[in-house]
Order: sequence, then structure tokens, then C-alpha cells
Amino acid sequence: MRLGGGRDRPGGPHIPLGVAGSDGPLGRVPPTVLILSGGLFVQFGAGLAARLFTQLPAAAVTGLRLWAAALIIAAIGGRRLAPVIRGLVRDRSWHDAGIVLAFGLVLATMNYSIYQAMARIPLGIAVTIEFLGPLAVAVVLSRRLLDLLWVALAGAGVLLLTRGGTSLAHSARPGDTGLVVTGTLFALTAAACWAAYIMLSRSTGRRFSGSSGLVLAMIIAAVAVTPPAIAAGHAALLRPEFLATGALIGLLSSVIPYRFELQALRRMPTRVFGIFMSMEPAIAALVGLALLSQSLSAREWVAIVFVTVASAGAAWATPRAVPPPQA
Repeated sequence: MRLGGGRDRPGGPHIPLGVAGSDGPLGRVPPTVLILSGGLFVQFGAGLAARLFTQLPAAAVTGLRLWAAALIIAAIGGRRLAPVIRGLVRDRSWHDAGIVLAFGLVLATMNYSIYQAMARIPLGIAVTIEFLGPLAVAVVLSRRLLDLLWVALAGAGVLLLTRGGTSLAHSARPGDTGLVVTGTLFALTAAACWAAYIMLSRSTGRRFSGSSGLVLAMIIAAVAVTPPAIAAGHAALLRPEFLATGALIGLLSSVIPYRFELQALRRMPTRVFGIFMSMEPAIAALVGLALLSQSLSAREWVAIVFVTVASAGAAWATPRAVPPPQA
């Protein structure tokens, strides 16, 4: 399986919008370059979102990000959305509707949680903890004795993070450990949502043709996050500069990496893809250092390496018979 599934996480899920069509210029780019570039775009988008936290609450930025992503994805893949909705009502396919509703709500919760985590702990650490979700899915699907090693290595990484005196990115009181605890809990919530996202992505892909299920889920997520976003941001959400930044975050975190990763998946094994995806915690830490001046201790860097190696090992050990999720 693809470790990391898809994502609309900021440090987040990529969701290929379909597999049809010509490769175009991207077909000449090596797949490894596409994967690493996609990861860099995702984390750079996350870094822009984190910088925006100094002007808008995290909940408001989540709304801007999901609204932009939903509009872009609907514009690209929403042509058959109306017939799909009519079919659900006509056939009374309430179970299918429930699956896509759960998919959208998980997507909204995942984005909301990881942005709340990023507002309290450094970007690299938040993404590292979030990666425990797809790691857990990979281990469950693999069921090999070697997986115990990856679990132990990831557990050691998390232990180092929680006992490593994590630096606070947005706190005026460096000694306040409450922000670290809250941020860690939000990151763990995002990890659980990412695991659920991968499984719901499979179910949605089996029930809906093309990208219609994804488009519905994205719209649901955008609607679900609207109340807390408006409550947090109020009229500031209508300021042109914030709308433009939100659109840019959606572009960097969704459209560009989705396309890059889709092209890479066409030309390389999914387990190799998962190994390269496992580098994202390190990429996130580097982006946090360069864009947000979030320096990490040696202990925290070791922890990130532990989780990255565990994720890569789990991706490599996943049986070939397990198909990659749609996301």
C-alpha cells in the first residue's frame, strides 16, 4: 500500500483526481523527483499556513485551505457530481452516502487537527506524529513479525519527542508545557484521522466512479469546517490578501502535489512510493527551520529519523497483494 495514502493534510492527504489522460511534460520527469517535489510543495504550503497563524486563528486558516481545495477539485473533477447525487437519492443508497459523509467529516477533522497542532508545536514534529496514522495502517495490513521492529522504532521516536523538551513555535511563554501537550494531542488526532482516511478512501473508491466520491467528500469537509472557521476569523476571512493566501495554500497543498504523485504512482511500485513518502517528516522539519525559524534539538531530529525509518520499513514490508488506496 501507499504509506501516507492520499491527503488533504497540510502536512497532509494527496488525492489523485483520476488516472486518465496523457502524462504531458510531467511524463519526462523522473518519478523520484516528482515525489520529493510534491512533498516539498505540501510542506511549503503547510509552512505558509503556519505563518498565517500570526494573523488568523488556525481554525480560520483551515477554512480558507479547505474552501480553496474544494473549489479547485470541484472545478477539475466535478462534472458528473449532479448525476451521482441524483443516483444516490433515486436508489436510496444511504450506506454509500454514509461512507462519503464519513470520509468528508474525517477529512475536515484531520485538517482542523493538524493545523491546531501546527499552531502549538513545530511543523516537523506535528507531521512526524501525524505519520503514525498511515504507519499503523501499513503495519496492520502487513502482519509480519518484522513489523514489531517498526512499531518499536516508531514508539521510541514518539517517546523521544514527548520527553525531548519540544520547542514552542507560537508561545510567548517557552516554559508553558500546556501548549506542547495540547499540540501533541491534536497531532495524534490527525494521525488517527489519517488512518481512517486511508480506509474510507478505499471504500469510497469502490462505491463511486472517477473522482465523484472525492469531490463530494471535499465539499462536505469544506462545509463542516465552515462554522468554526467563521467563528474564529469573522470578517477577516473576506480580506483579499487572506483569500489569496488561502488559495495559494490550497494550490500548493493539493493540486500540484496530487498531480505529481499521480504521475509518480504510474511509473513506480507503490511500496517504493511509500518509502519516498516517508521522508516528509524530515522535509517538514527542514521547511519549519527555513520558513518559520523552528529549530529542533538533536533529540528531536533523532526522533524524526526513527519515525521516518519505521514508516519506510513498514511501507517496504507491506505485501504486494495489498492494492494502494484511491487517495
